[in-house]
Amino acid sequence: MNWYLQSNNNSDVAISTRIRFARNLNNLKFNLNKKEEIEQLEKIIKDNIYQIGFGLKFLKLKDMDDITKMSLVEKHLLSPNFVLKKNEIGSILINDEENICIMLGEDDHLKIQVFNCGLDLENTLNLAIEIDEKIGETLGYAVHKKYGYLTSCPNNLGTGLIASVMVHLPALSKTKNTRRILDAINNFGINIRGIYGENTDGLGDMYQLSNQQTLGISETEIIKNLNIIVEKIIDQERQARKLLAKDELALEDMIYRSYGILTNCRKISSEEVRDLLSNIKLGTDLGVLDELTDLKVQKLYLYTKPANLQKYLGSQYEAIERDIKRAEVIKQILAEK
Repeated sequence: MNWYLQSNNNSDVAISTRIRFARNLNNLKFNLNKKEEIEQLEKIIKDNIYQIGFGLKFLKLKDMDDITKMSLVEKHLLSPNFVLKKNEIGSILINDEENICIMLGEDDHLKIQVFNCGLDLENTLNLAIEIDEKIGETLGYAVHKKYGYLTSCPNNLGTGLIASVMVHLPALSKTKNTRRILDAINNFGINIRGIYGENTDGLGDMYQLSNQQTLGISETEIIKNLNIIVEKIIDQERQARKLLAKDELALEDMIYRSYGILTNCRKISSEEVRDLLSNIKLGTDLGVLDELTDLKVQKLYLYTKPANLQKYLGSQYEAIERDIKRAEVIKQILAEK
């Protein structure tokens, strides 16, 4: 089962973990924008892909249909900006499990990404380092004795590591504490972004927390600091949930109203599903709503998004048809044994 359909002990609040290394090869110019420059990078990668290993496959964006590309964006494997700007010349390396996805020719030559469910920074980092070291040994990176790994953006100099955790904060939102908490952690060198990264909103009470500093700090320190902050956020969210639970009737009413709409709708937009699922996941995690399992909640999150809905059904639909089909898919997932 793919990582985005799994959960662990912290998955009530911490949805997923991502480790990303920005890397550039030492024999190519930075910021590749011309087709022939990108093709040179791709040739180097393809010539060495089997030596790199990890079951990685090479795919060009232009050879993928739009629904497939957007399905990868919805799974957070690709950034929307990468697909938009590099649609004709960009490419990726990806494995069958989809927990490894390397973007080629974005702003840096390589964006090595490793994913995991829940809060699992250490294990995810270990796999990312293993992949990173193998590629570095095979291809050779641009490294400076003083500044570490050289990157197109100075903000990524040093380790080139951005570690991030996706968190679900419905109770902090409902108790009007989200902004206070997020502003506080910003003072500790943590970025707070929406579900699709920079310049996106915290839709459905989902936020990405990631490190700001990459230079003058070790990979281990980055992970340790982020882990401490995320654990504090998890604790704050769980305390807020206990506060909500004091008014048992109001909490159950909110959750079951959301569940009632989801189970009885004949058509529904992805935006409305996202907001309803925030309440429904909260209810499932608190044990208020025992009609659903963690797996069904994960499937509802994934397969109600526009592109993954169409991938799930194996057909392409216009927006209004998708709203109808989305309601049908919800019923199918809920009926699964």
